[in-house]
Amino acid sequence: MGIEIEYKFLVVDDSWRQFAYKVVPMAQGYINDQAALDSGAQQASVRVRIADEAGFLNLKSRDLGPTRLEFDYPIPVAEARALLGLCVGGVIKKRRHYLNHDGHVWEVDEFLGDNAGLVVAEIELASVGEGFEKPAWAGADVTEQSRYYNLALASRPYSQWSEAERAGAGGV
Repeated sequence: MGIEIEYKFLVVDDSWRQFAYKVVPMAQGYINDQAALDSGAQQASVRVRIADEAGFLNLKSRDLGPTRLEFDYPIPVAEARALLGLCVGGVIKKRRHYLNHDGHVWEVDEFLGDNAGLVVAEIELASVGEGFEKPAWAGADVTEQSRYYNLALASRPYSQWSEAERAGAGGV
């Protein structure tokens, strides 16, 4: 069984860019929507992703916070493209930058399209109690805020957020 332990932070400046060693363009969408999860009608999100030229189908429990069940399966990219056409809400486009900091791999998602202007960093840990050093470019911890989850951004993109919501979002 797959368990994801992940923390999500707003990115406060561009200084992380000098440490990025790999960039992967991504497009992803969701077969279900945020409302279905919020109502309790569904207990997991179903995501389709194309990363570079690889396709993936992902199921993730709807738990809020750093620990969730996650199952990720490679699928043919032609099938991933077809499934993106079935997604609810918008397709999220982003560039994922990989970098190392203090012995951990960080993923910085630079959103494009309707979510342009939002930049979020994530770190996945091997265990709940594992410690890590937060880099200076990582700001507020938004792990517990569902509006920063990609599923929520597909239903209500960053471009639709109010000035007050954007002021609290950071980004670069």
